[in-house]
Amino acid sequence: MKLDIPPGDFAGYIFDLDGTLIDTMPLHYRAWDVAMRQAGLSVALDEDFFYSLGGVPTRRVAELLAAHYGLVIDPDKMFHEKERLFGDLQKDAKLIAPTVAFAREAAKTHPMAIASGGPRKIVQRSLELAGLLPLFKAVVTADDVVHGKPSPDMFLLAAKLLGVPPERCLVFEDAAPGFKAAAAAGMQVVRVPSRLPKG
Repeated sequence: MKLDIPPGDFAGYIFDLDGTLIDTMPLHYRAWDVAMRQAGLSVALDEDFFYSLGGVPTRRVAELLAAHYGLVIDPDKMFHEKERLFGDLQKDAKLIAPTVAFAREAAKTHPMAIASGGPRKIVQRSLELAGLLPLFKAVVTADDVVHGKPSPDMFLLAAKLLGVPPERCLVFEDAAPGFKAAAAAGMQVVRVPSRLPKG
């Protein structure tokens, strides 16, 4: 996989986490599949629909999945159960080499931030397990904003914490809600394929 970096005088870089720096999306899928089956889903969770929700905060994903399948759930209970299941799988996550290589190089010269739809505890642990936490000056999570992606709030807060004007930030993202959020924040975006080839 080769990243298509747009030309520009960027002063800061903002990275989504899941599916962008760390290949956690298959693990999130497994955790959601189990959690939804416990809530009454009788078929395998639709992978395409799940991947279309990349970057959306966890409680909102629970609501959208329940609505999609016509299930009545407690979003808060579902949130905690899904994150518990994911926590058991977290150590198995692999790094997404091209994005991580770019981040390690860029961190030598530019301030960088994480902007993830996950809860802070999970995001922090993923970064620590991957050895990536020291690269980032700021970590913005779903716990820090009222409106998650596709709202621009997360990216605008990350730019503010970096001290960089939004238009001079470059975003690395893997899913449609993140692309929309970056565009709404006035930022260019590098699209990272979230579903890596098997093998």
